Amino acid sequence: MNKVFANAAAAIFDVRDNNTIMLGGFGLCGIPENCINALVEKKVSGLTCISNNAGVDDFGLGLLLHTRQIKKMMSSYVGENAEFERQLLSGELEVELIPQGTLATRIQMAGMGIPAFYTPAGYGTEIAQGKEVKAFNGKMHLMEYAMHADFAMVKAWKGDTLGNLQFRKTTRNFSTSMAKAGTITIAEVEELVAPGELDADAIHVAGVYVHRIFQGTNYQKRIERKTVNLNAK
Repeated sequence: MNKVFANAAAAIFDVRDNNTIMLGGFGLCGIPENCINALVEKKVSGLTCISNNAGVDDFGLGLLLHTRQIKKMMSSYVGENAEFERQLLSGELEVELIPQGTLATRIQMAGMGIPAFYTPAGYGTEIAQGKEVKAFNGKMHLMEYAMHADFAMVKAWKGDTLGNLQFRKTTRNFSTSMAKAGTITIAEVEELVAPGELDADAIHVAGVYVHRIFQGTNYQKRIERKTVNLNAK
């Protein structure tokens, strides 16, 4: 099977309205920039997006929020996006806020084929509403379901034409788990190489999980927030 596509637009050819999409990255670190831009151009709507955050107003998932293509966000942190806040408060956007550890584990469980698990996170809060509760060792836990998606879109540092992926430093974050939880996983990479060129011990996601891969372009690699010590010598 040839997994290599020419670009993001070609790789997302069958994304449809109302699909559920996982998007890797943490803040603006390691997000699938090319795939997001292609989704904006494709003008698909009614999307449910699963991501640790919602980007910023003019970058990342913020671009899809600006064009009203997202129906529902399932995230842990959304504090850097004013448009997200506006749509939430106006009732235009459905939002499910999920504790970060719970979000990560729900994605991991999907990749492992485990349908549900129990966690103490969220017990006694609004998050617990409507969920099964069970005591373990005298402590109450919520049952959470594994989280799947129609598409998982991730960005890696390097990849080969068989779909094996290598991430650089913290860009691994949610991406390695999401790559295993999508019905179709699309990977964009900064460098696409031939099989055998990646160190086998440095592969973070095996090619068996990746269905499509392409070499991305024009990466901005923005910093979400920079703190500068003006008194430093």
